[in-house]
Amino acid sequence: MASCVARRALAVGSRWWSRSLTAARGSRPLCAAGGAGAFPPVATATSRRHLSSRNRPEGKVLETVGVFEVPKQNGKYETGQLFLHSVFGYRGVVLFPWQARLYDRDVASATPEKAENPAGHGSKEVKGKTHTYYQVLIDARDCPHISQRSQTEAVTFLANHDDSRALYAIPGLDYVSHEDILPYTSTDQVPIQHELFERFLLYDQTKAPPFVARETLRAWQEKNHPWLELSDVHRETTENIRVTVIPFYMGMREAQNSHVYWWRYCIRLENLDSDVVQLRERHWRIFSLSGTLETVRGRGVVGREPVLSKEQPAFQYSSHVSLQASSGHMWGTFRFERPDGSHFDVRIPPFSLESNKDEKTPPSGLHW
Repeated sequence: MASCVARRALAVGSRWWSRSLTAARGSRPLCAAGGAGAFPPVATATSRRHLSSRNRPEGKVLETVGVFEVPKQNGKYETGQLFLHSVFGYRGVVLFPWQARLYDRDVASATPEKAENPAGHGSKEVKGKTHTYYQVLIDARDCPHISQRSQTEAVTFLANHDDSRALYAIPGLDYVSHEDILPYTSTDQVPIQHELFERFLLYDQTKAPPFVARETLRAWQEKNHPWLELSDVHRETTENIRVTVIPFYMGMREAQNSHVYWWRYCIRLENLDSDVVQLRERHWRIFSLSGTLETVRGRGVVGREPVLSKEQPAFQYSSHVSLQASSGHMWGTFRFERPDGSHFDVRIPPFSLESNKDEKTPPSGLHW
């Protein structure tokens, strides 16, 4: 009987945990709880914290779902690559890669900080570095178990009609950075349960990975490229809380004889320390090219006040903003609370809101 050394889930009280992955040296079985309602497989690289799942489902046993591969240090993963998300633990499959400009303020060049710019906030000189991200599908079996840590409807579109406020989401789509992918292989011809898996991918045992893009995936990518493309990623760490922001332009709509421009932004909060903290408030400042500066304060984010701990170190969500101008800037702070009741502010890296100048047609969502 094979021993799941690379990723063996062990019961400790009512919690499950995973042994760290030893850089995937050699092929080791990947195990998960079987049956309906099983929690997602959880794995970690040696440089990451151990992750925990939710309570073990009663009567569930471990079953092998695949074999780990050696993570790629160079190059990129191809369409059809199966993986585990190293932070959120879900099973997924790569649809296609994006080349993004990563503006990491933690490694900004050592030039002096600039004075306040016209948008009203101080700015370091930060040079973008090319980094690979992936458009992926999330296994629907894992969505209920990561919903408290990561929204599984992070990809949204404007509806194709006159109501400029109408948005719709595609469940189970995500953007994943190269270092968050733990690749594995499976003998299952449909290893990921998602309504788009078989519409987008075709099993071909002669290929590696054995799932190739159908014409429907290529057509969908080409048609929706302006609304899906990930171009800029912004990252900054304060008090061991790292904030990553990815903005997306969604399109323009006409409302009451004026143009309204829409953006989606995805935010990941990650606790790099072992101390437990809880997000309590958000404070945004939104500058529009039209000259307006809006301040937004509120409790939590998307109706939640997530706790970031050693066991559950990250939280990811998406939200939207609209301007009556074709560009603008956003920045701000998140206020966190420590167990002793003290508070501290975490900076949200400033990011620009830019529209696509060559916009011709509205996003078509799932139509191809």
